[in-house]
Amino acid sequence: MTLLHVFVLALIQGLTEFLPVSSSAHLIFPSQLLGWEDQGLAFDVAVHVGTLLAVVLYYLADLVKIGTYTIEACVKFKQTPIARIGFCVIVATIPACVFGIFIEKFVSSTVRESVEIIAYSTIFFGLLLGLASYVNKKMIWKNIDATKGARQDSLRGLTYVQALIIGFAQAIALIPGTSRSGITLTAGLFLGMKPQAAARFSFLLSIPIICASALFEIIKIYKDDTLQLQWINLVLGGAISFFIAIAVIHLFLKYIANSGMAVFVIYRVALGALLLWMF
Repeated sequence: MTLLHVFVLALIQGLTEFLPVSSSAHLIFPSQLLGWEDQGLAFDVAVHVGTLLAVVLYYLADLVKIGTYTIEACVKFKQTPIARIGFCVIVATIPACVFGIFIEKFVSSTVRESVEIIAYSTIFFGLLLGLASYVNKKMIWKNIDATKGARQDSLRGLTYVQALIIGFAQAIALIPGTSRSGITLTAGLFLGMKPQAAARFSFLLSIPIICASALFEIIKIYKDDTLQLQWINLVLGGAISFFIAIAVIHLFLKYIANSGMAVFVIYRVALGALLLWMF
């Protein structure tokens, strides 16, 4: 891999991991237009670890608080609103892990190679995001804490049923072109969550999923005795994806506080149409 190769792929990963735009749709262009070979498992793990560290650092105070209350609730058998957030993250993570175990090989070998599937998924789930945003604006936010003075990204009113629904939506992201952040945000908006709250829960959900995915890939790397690691490329790729991702998280949350999802819907439809036209 050249430095340009490393920079472009890490940039794409950092930009698309947390935006509702589908990273798989964007990764088609470097390989198809520039003729780049597959970057390999090790580089995939490196850039995913970079984005993982970004979201962990951004929500570090929240994670410490939620983790502390969740452990305390397990010890004392007494649930608090903050502990329930931790349990909701666990509940919402289960569907993607279960489906991932059973259909990962099929998706990797069959579906992920189809540009048409990626293109149509990008368009369809982009339009679904637009519909969810429209429906959400017509709702009075009853499901999530909307009391006077509550944070716009408050999750204290989140229920286990809502978390499970979002979890099943996250499992759909195994289909390339769907976008994990996009489909979880879509589900949250349909459930009546405030956009900032839906985005915050989506980001928190990314932590166990990225951890599980990275661990799964690391095991594959460990079993491959022929693999030669390019440590400079791995460290550089992870660092670039980290800095880009942490900026994206901050700017995205500020953007949706004042704007809707229209720009992402239009972008996804245009991107999907471009893929169909070009490939």
